[in-house]
Amino acid sequence: MDHSFTRSKPTFSRRQIEGLIHDGRNIIIVDGKVLKADAWLPYHPGGDKAIKHMVGRDATDEINALHSLEAKQFMRKFEIGKIEGRWSNFLPPIQGGNFRPYKDEVGHVVEQETESSNDESSNDSTAPPSPIFEPADTPYTRSRRPKADSESSLSSSSSVAADQDPSFAELSFLDTRTKQEIRLDSAKYPSLDPLVQDEVVERYRALYQRLWTEGLFDCNYCAYAVECVRYTLLFILFLTFLHYSYYIPSAICLGLLWHQLAFTVHDAGHMGITHHFQLDTCIGIVVADFLGGLSVCWWKRNHNVHHIVTNSTEHDPDIQHMPFFAISHRFFSSLRSTYYDKIMTYNSAALVFVRAQHYLYYPLLCVGRFNLYVQSWIFLIQGQGPRKGAARWHRWLEIAGQIFFWTWFGYGVLYRSIPTNGSRLAYLLVSHMITAPLHVQITLSHFAMSTTDLGVHESFPQKMLRTTMDVACPAWLDFVHGGLQFQAIHHLYPRMPRHNLRQAQKLVVQYCEEVGIPYAIYGFVEGNKEVIGRLSDVAKQARIFEECRKVVAERGVFADEHSH
Repeated sequence: MDHSFTRSKPTFSRRQIEGLIHDGRNIIIVDGKVLKADAWLPYHPGGDKAIKHMVGRDATDEINALHSLEAKQFMRKFEIGKIEGRWSNFLPPIQGGNFRPYKDEVGHVVEQETESSNDESSNDSTAPPSPIFEPADTPYTRSRRPKADSESSLSSSSSVAADQDPSFAELSFLDTRTKQEIRLDSAKYPSLDPLVQDEVVERYRALYQRLWTEGLFDCNYCAYAVECVRYTLLFILFLTFLHYSYYIPSAICLGLLWHQLAFTVHDAGHMGITHHFQLDTCIGIVVADFLGGLSVCWWKRNHNVHHIVTNSTEHDPDIQHMPFFAISHRFFSSLRSTYYDKIMTYNSAALVFVRAQHYLYYPLLCVGRFNLYVQSWIFLIQGQGPRKGAARWHRWLEIAGQIFFWTWFGYGVLYRSIPTNGSRLAYLLVSHMITAPLHVQITLSHFAMSTTDLGVHESFPQKMLRTTMDVACPAWLDFVHGGLQFQAIHHLYPRMPRHNLRQAQKLVVQYCEEVGIPYAIYGFVEGNKEVIGRLSDVAKQARIFEECRKVVAERGVFADEHSH
């Protein structure tokens, strides 16, 4: 009965799917099947934006990387048809893709739900735009991009316009730099030719099967027993020092405990412990909210998008830290963040911070945890998580966790256990500054890597390896890095438990050699130098850009004087 139902589902052409997306449908392609995800958006535990970034794309590898077998089976409920042959990706509407309505042979717009066709995708269907310049709108094209995008995206500026209008001249520096970075990445990484990318994907999937067969997706619970011993020891030391009024040693031990617990939260967020959605989520909430004061559900919403659009200046929230940091010159054009739904204005404050960001990097990361508190509160107060489905009650458990945390830490530790305001402030700052290496570790893997957009035809594994680097360290130091030193491997296989990442490293390196993708790995000190070098480079670009703006302003005034 199930087989007959499957055979009855229609085959969609690329042109028809374009029409469905034009009509506002959230269509993604998974294993040659057409999924309409509209009904699932309010329920998705990872947030709606992770889905929206896959609209019009073959999301097979992203889905496999981030979802369990049970979740993938559940997705079959949203299947409305299939495609034939190799899928050519669209640029998703959330990223500015333009889509035309589907018309029948006599020119009538067709309202589609399960319209079938065996025709091949037409040559005049929506073409993915260049990473730098968008094509001119064609008749019947409706842009799904919010109006504010036209102000924010560097890709919407035209080099022709820059030549004809002096007001655009200041962007020529940015355009030149963007083109240069695209050329460098295109020369360094495998071609975007479909046959080349298909081989990259085929070998990636074969490696996934090998890793699965070798049991590297199974959690090593013995390793977690060791972790729990470490957590318990730090907790006892934190309380003991606090009891005997050794406040700074107590604060150090508490900070180290938070640092270590963050790795377990990361594992739980990726369902890497029990591999059960509710159990791992509850583990994450207890550890993150009740013990650490941070929202794991906020982190999951943020982190899922990060894993899909890694190092994208307009879309990846993990590199959007304006006005404090800019790891790409593209931030100078006041990009619009599709995650935060706002313009990241390159204002006078950003000009000051960015020009000194290589000096401010470590000091700002020392207080980075306070920003995570704010983001957690915004997420929970505004109810940004799912309000329906299996994850609907997580918000209330997290709010209870926040109350519990600020009761035991804010009231019990800071207020009741420490006698003076000066000691309280010192305890607060020291305990939070001790977690700074965690923030360094997180940014280390991406800040120095490419932020170039090579377009929609780049495969998932190639993009992950192009935008992520690993950090070399001896095995006995793995507990300090918590698996985050294997970020490239983690981005390829996010649900792999961290204690197995080192074992998978050799196979990933071999895969990279086979497909010709450079595997980026640096020592911890070298990696920090790379990050500081990138921040310094962008700071220099900021100074050059500001000089260009001044020159343009002066020429504009001079031109106005001669026009009268």
